[in-house]
Amino acid sequence: MKALAHEPSIDERIARKDERVHVLTGAVCNNNCIFCMEEDRDGRYVTNSQTDDALVRFILEQKKGAEEICFTSGEPTTNPRLPHWVRWAKEAGIPRISVMTNGRALSYEKYARALIAAGMNRFYVSIHGHDKKLHESLTRTPESFEQTVAGLDVITKYKRYGVELHTSTVITKRNLPHMTEIYRFLRSHGVDQVVFNVMQANGRADTYFERIFPTYTEIAGTARRFLEEQMRVEPQVMAFLVDIPLCTTTALPDFNRGYVEAYVHYEPAANAEKLVSVDALLGRREVGADDRELVAIRRADLDDSERQKRAECATCRHEATCEGVWGNYLRRYGWDEFVPVPPQ
Repeated sequence: MKALAHEPSIDERIARKDERVHVLTGAVCNNNCIFCMEEDRDGRYVTNSQTDDALVRFILEQKKGAEEICFTSGEPTTNPRLPHWVRWAKEAGIPRISVMTNGRALSYEKYARALIAAGMNRFYVSIHGHDKKLHESLTRTPESFEQTVAGLDVITKYKRYGVELHTSTVITKRNLPHMTEIYRFLRSHGVDQVVFNVMQANGRADTYFERIFPTYTEIAGTARRFLEEQMRVEPQVMAFLVDIPLCTTTALPDFNRGYVEAYVHYEPAANAEKLVSVDALLGRREVGADDRELVAIRRADLDDSERQKRAECATCRHEATCEGVWGNYLRRYGWDEFVPVPPQ
């Protein structure tokens, strides 16, 4: 499987990626996913519940030139203010307004239409299987499959107005053998891009690690077989494998090797000090419109203390763009599967 000559490499795409602005909408979710990163709901409630009209206005003012505003964290559709915030983002001139959602509320067409009318133009919908049994074994929520699929179908109806539909499937030991079936099912429901997300080894993914986390080598091998099979019927497969060390995916076409977007969100200063060293916060404190002291937190701030590299990584072709390996993963599986990729 070879990439076309004109396609940029994975390293080039990572190097030029834009920063996405996240708005944390709450700590409430109507699914109960076994791999959820946000296991500490009480702790996140302290931060996410502080997102109100004043904070959203502040973020839009600070980030008025942003390429994308994404409403996320908890299940955004459970927050009744979401349509209003979407409209404000549109009025602020943000070109891409998105939401990360389990899609269940989108099955109510009147609600989905209200979000689209307000300015929402990209939906990232989480779905983790191609049938009820598989999906709900991971969401642990009855009827969640039917509602999510119905949500996909509703959004597909509005794609003719420029709305984009992406999905996120978190790879586990349970659904890894079904990548082909999942991809074909989602594409048949109008999905533009199917993203297979490798779990971050924290939250519940750490709690249930031995039950649900396959090795990166297993994931990459299955992805290669899936892509080889699918490319026999579809020259350019719109599937992307995301958040996996690049040294494990060299056998995949660069086009299908994805990455996690860089993003920034705002935390209350008191909470930010628990996440990032005080020294790292120097010069980064800002005062919101209601005199709250806020700090812009980037994904790299949170990952740096959790991901690791070893000396050999310095010789790898991907060293500059690879983010390393989760410490919780290394404690279970070790370093043996990670081999530096020689320079070209």
